[in-house]
Amino acid sequence: MSSETKGISPSPYTGFHLQPINGQWRPGKATKVLRDTNPYNGEVLAEIQQASRDDMEEAHSGAARAYPGWAALLPGERAGVMRRAVQVMERRREEIVSWLIKEAGSTRIKANLEWEAVHAVMLEATTLPYLVEGRILPSDVPGKESRMYRKPVGVVGVISPWNWPMQLSARSIAPALAVGNAVVVKPASDTPVTGGLLLAKIFEEAGLPPGVMSVTVGAGSEIGDAFVTHPVSRVISFTGSTPVGRSIARLAAEGPILKRLELELGGNGPFVVLEDADLDRATEAAVFGKFLHQGQTCMSINRFIIDDSLYDSFLERFAERVRQLKFGNPEESDTMIGPIINQSQLNGLRQRIQEAVSSGAKQVVGGEAQGLVLPPHVFAGVTNQMSVARTESFGPIAPFLRASNEQEALSIANDTDLGLAAAVFTSDVERGLRFALELETGMAHVNDQPVNDLPYSPFGGEKNSGIGRFNGSWAVSAFTTDRWVSVQHKARKYVFNANVWAGPGAGG
Repeated sequence: MSSETKGISPSPYTGFHLQPINGQWRPGKATKVLRDTNPYNGEVLAEIQQASRDDMEEAHSGAARAYPGWAALLPGERAGVMRRAVQVMERRREEIVSWLIKEAGSTRIKANLEWEAVHAVMLEATTLPYLVEGRILPSDVPGKESRMYRKPVGVVGVISPWNWPMQLSARSIAPALAVGNAVVVKPASDTPVTGGLLLAKIFEEAGLPPGVMSVTVGAGSEIGDAFVTHPVSRVISFTGSTPVGRSIARLAAEGPILKRLELELGGNGPFVVLEDADLDRATEAAVFGKFLHQGQTCMSINRFIIDDSLYDSFLERFAERVRQLKFGNPEESDTMIGPIINQSQLNGLRQRIQEAVSSGAKQVVGGEAQGLVLPPHVFAGVTNQMSVARTESFGPIAPFLRASNEQEALSIANDTDLGLAAAVFTSDVERGLRFALELETGMAHVNDQPVNDLPYSPFGGEKNSGIGRFNGSWAVSAFTTDRWVSVQHKARKYVFNANVWAGPGAGG
């Protein structure tokens, strides 16, 4: 590789016009050029010749060739690469944070939180090679030793989104690599650097062998379906919307090889405030859990379900706190709300606001967009039948719903086909725990907001919010496969006469 492509460029804004395909940083072969821009000011950050179907094919075939040697390394050798990646991240922190602000529209607050999350995932990955364990299983067959071996699946395909691009790529890439797989990554077109190229540079600097990780920056219309159905990859890890997740599930089932899926999809997260909640504590959590990263988080609060006795007082506190939030330039340390990722997303949010008003919701806080920066919006008088409550907003829109009691609050919270994350506030922790266990979500938090992701806790959803779990031992299971091997130590008798019983285990 040339000196230009070794390690991370000294400047955080240059050096990413190439992509790593089968161990070589080079332009893609497609005719289209992706212009990667800053959503706040429109600055062009990189121009990337996109990957073609041929590039995608080369990335997968290279991963298939590189995987056996990587998998054969001792656990400590793979853990060593992960440790060095952690060290690279620590040295390069300000460059990484700057890229997250410039490319993903992250506020400085969110960019630092995302760096912390990726750093935690990398630290976690240093331990995962030692969690790939086999078992000796009991056997009822005389003389048979029954063994279970856990092996890496081989090649993992990772498709990541633009909202937390580095974290939502790293949480699949790092554990998949740590347990011995090769990976091919397709980052979102809005965040090709933070969603893939930057991680490839970090792992390259850490000593990952060539070809073990490839990144294909290409249009979904050209390489998307083929990426999912490619016969080399055995697992597809996708984070994104439920409709796209459904399409990926169909493709994975209909392609030449059935694929395992790890899907983290949309959410419609409820934030429930019961009548005995601490309002000051709940307000601070609610504002953070709604407006961090402009609400562009799968775990963001999407519905505020407030007990009738507290509704007016909580709404007043919340609205007053929201009016104090600074929105605008994401570079400034006290900005809470930065730009929406692109014009299409902003147009969709404007339509949701119009639909909320036309359906009878009362706008309590609002304002006109300034460029791609949309001020926070708060709506009162929302019902669970309105579109602003039925679908995920993925933006700084906060709808408030009334509940007459705890049971109605639970019913409203569960009245959705999505089930990712939720939160409940109450002064009675045991009551909160009982409530949380009745929520139909993969994750629920008592007296905290729902934007939580810890590296050894199971992350995932129920219903249409996804399949599988990320992090810790769940990630090991996601990216490995169990193989049963038996050893017959002495000759056994087989059944050749239906009137003679030869013992269990003789057939399937």
